[in-house]
Amino acid sequence: MKLTSFGEKFTRKSGILELMDDLGNAVAGQGRVCMLGGGNPAIIPEIQAVWNRCLSELIQDGSGLEEALSSYDTPQGKQSFLESLSGMLKNSFGWNIGPENIAITNGSQSAFFILLNLFGGTDASGVKKKVLFPLCPEYIGYADQGLEPDIFTTCPASIEILDDFLFKYHVDFSSLKVGDDVGAICISRPTNPTGNVISDEEVRQLSSLAEDAGVPLIIDNAYGSPFPGIIFEEVKPFWNENTILSMSLSKIGLPSVRTGIIIGRPEIIKAVSSCNAIISLANGTIGQVLTESLFQSGEILDISKNIVRPFYNRKSIQAQNWVKAYMPVSADYRVHKSEGAIFLWIWFRNLKISSRELYENLKKRKVIVVPGEYFFFGLDQDWEHSKQCIRLNYSQSADLVEEGIRILAEEVDKALRQ
Repeated sequence: MKLTSFGEKFTRKSGILELMDDLGNAVAGQGRVCMLGGGNPAIIPEIQAVWNRCLSELIQDGSGLEEALSSYDTPQGKQSFLESLSGMLKNSFGWNIGPENIAITNGSQSAFFILLNLFGGTDASGVKKKVLFPLCPEYIGYADQGLEPDIFTTCPASIEILDDFLFKYHVDFSSLKVGDDVGAICISRPTNPTGNVISDEEVRQLSSLAEDAGVPLIIDNAYGSPFPGIIFEEVKPFWNENTILSMSLSKIGLPSVRTGIIIGRPEIIKAVSSCNAIISLANGTIGQVLTESLFQSGEILDISKNIVRPFYNRKSIQAQNWVKAYMPVSADYRVHKSEGAIFLWIWFRNLKISSRELYENLKKRKVIVVPGEYFFFGLDQDWEHSKQCIRLNYSQSADLVEEGIRILAEEVDKALRQ
């Protein structure tokens, strides 16, 4: 079968494809698998009760569920949902937005395919624009989204060594350059894979750089504030007219409804909606209908703060304690300070094998993690650090996470003895 360059690009081996294949094989396979590799959120009983209640209300109403299942909405999204969400954000945070500032997509992965190609690639004048990721490592799911090659560029993070086997990444503003070829600046907050949360001051600096360069600042808020609230630092939600904010219903506990949310200037929302119409005709409605009342009442903020955030904070602390308990004393390792998201990012500084080899060894023992190499895309030169890290999802059941970390420690010990 002969494919176009598009076909070749999107069917070849990639980090995100490998991650999702591992996830699918773990679910479909035989025997016990410690699935610590994907981005699937935990099933939280209190949150499940909220979905059950909302679904029961929809069923009792009758017409709302029928409409959600049997009618197309506009490519921008369901109007009543856009009004409820924009009203909540305006009333809670003082943002000057309305329904015209919001578009819905079929998940935030689809949203970033649209956004990264709107601002990265050859423009109408023939100039190739790039998307600048100011902090590397970054989310694996961005790496292969460009329709054109080499449209992503990045800047290695500066590393701060902390006490208690911890470290932290920072944006290296001294090395960060926003050239004339940059079409947008993009960062996740909290950062997937590391759990890093850039500070309010770092956000303001990036916003200023973007405004000075005349390009938008794109913030991926899939795990952040105000919802789903998987963020353990006190930070302020950020948006202004030069910011494109991406949010999602996935990490609050609805990954399968595939509801991404884009907040931006009306002309950006129109562009995203136009892409929606061509790529997918319309968006899935069930996630919008199911959660609309939570945005209308503001309950979404309450469950994010009082249920979701403390749940994951406890899980993070528990997983870090297991790492400390099981890791061999000969291992020179550091865990990134866990400030949000659902991952531990572990840096092994003295292994004789790469993180990719460690991943393969763990896979043989039915423990799935993600090797760090895939998160270091866009670099101009090789960085040894990129081969020394792994990402571990701690959101699954406690027994699986503990077993996976124990086996990880055993494989680290073996690698050190080689």
